[in-house]
Amino acid sequence: MDFGRLITAMVTPFNAQGEIDWEETGRLIDYLIEEQKSDSLVVCGTTGESPTLTDEEKCSLFDYSVKRAAGRCKIIAGTGSNGTAHSIHLTREAEKLGVDGVLLVAPYYNRPNQEGLYQHFAAIASSTTLPVMLYNVPLRTAVSISKDTVLRLAQISNIVAIKECASVEQIGFIAAGAPEGFVIYTGDDASALPAIAVGAYGVVSVASHLVGAEMKEMISSLLGGEAAKAAKLHHKLLPLFKGLFECPNPVAVKYALNERGYLVGSVRLPLVPPTEQEAAEILGLLK
Repeated sequence: MDFGRLITAMVTPFNAQGEIDWEETGRLIDYLIEEQKSDSLVVCGTTGESPTLTDEEKCSLFDYSVKRAAGRCKIIAGTGSNGTAHSIHLTREAEKLGVDGVLLVAPYYNRPNQEGLYQHFAAIASSTTLPVMLYNVPLRTAVSISKDTVLRLAQISNIVAIKECASVEQIGFIAAGAPEGFVIYTGDDASALPAIAVGAYGVVSVASHLVGAEMKEMISSLLGGEAAKAAKLHHKLLPLFKGLFECPNPVAVKYALNERGYLVGSVRLPLVPPTEQEAAEILGLLK
């Protein structure tokens, strides 16, 4: 399974009542594929406010996204949680709905050791025929999948990728030891260029909601041997890459999308809309 170089971690559009806005979800999917050149979409990931979505809402989003994308890009379902049995259940439901792969976040709050992490991911992978992308984001989970555990998990046939947010250094170590066919994505927009330079395959992005086409050009330039052009694009986009995370994600990107005419609504509690100052700073990023 090739998920492509540019994967967008899609926001979940909500209406004024805080319910999923299906019409706007459809518009957003079309826009991300056609205008922002996303190769794949992560549905119900962190940027999609997965902690506030019910299982019923998640399955409805998986089903709708598969049908709306209609083969134009891959759909990766966020089915990970800190309960192995729950993750297996949601992964199996996603598989029935026709998704192309699943994203499994490291278990949060209960903080398993490395053997627990291995057993967790191995059990979920064995429950499905879908390709699995691991997701290491220690800032959010308070646990980090070590490079040795990643390389051990990479020996499992349907564990094919990782979204790595620990460091570019860790990406380099994993790339050096990974088996053929196992690919690495950075989950940090600002690290996309350096990460690819040391062996990452692509990026799972938030900024691609707004500048996906330019990010695709940046990646293509680097891979095509035009490092100076890629660096110039990186420098141009860097303020946006960093600025979108001055508020808790996805507060800023949702506000920016609304300003761009994609009415994805606000965020669900416990997240809150940007302050006036934060809103002004987000608008400044869009100029």
